[in-house]
Amino acid sequence: MSHKEFKKISEPIEPQEASPMQPAINVLGIAMAKHVLHAVGMENTGEIVFRKRLSRHDLMPFMAKLPPVLIGMEACGGAHDWARRFREPGHHVKRMAPPCVKPYVKSKKNDRRDAEAIAEAVTRPTLRLVPIKDVDQHDMQALHRVRERLIGERTALVHAGHGLLHA
Repeated sequence: MSHKEFKKISEPIEPQEASPMQPAINVLGIAMAKHVLHAVGMENTGEIVFRKRLSRHDLMPFMAKLPPVLIGMEACGGAHDWARRFREPGHHVKRMAPPCVKPYVKSKKNDRRDAEAIAEAVTRPTLRLVPIKDVDQHDMQALHRVRERLIGERTALVHAGHGLLHA
């Protein structure tokens, strides 16, 4: 095979336009991680439409392309900020406690399966949700946590000093 023939074969294939018959995405489950996030899109029937692995940098441009959908995510410290950002383009966000998602994980736990379980769990009507905090509420909670930690460290230092004096 000549170099020219090989080059023709190895040229990238241009992506085709999306089919107008593609199913609509109604629910999006997102599993948060440190660097890579997993998203699973489902339609109303519970059929999985797509699975995507995204970096944190790519998540917001991806979300901007979607029509308004119901987004499910597990509650964690960073989820408040993401939920506020997802609401801006018109998405409806529900956050749930991780123990509420666990029964929907179908086999060994990993981020992709977590995203599927979140997408399934968020559609349940009796699901207990975690409210999304405003920026002011989140800041106040952070101040209280820092204060509690400083009090704990002060107490530990006093006890260490007493222990050294009694030795």
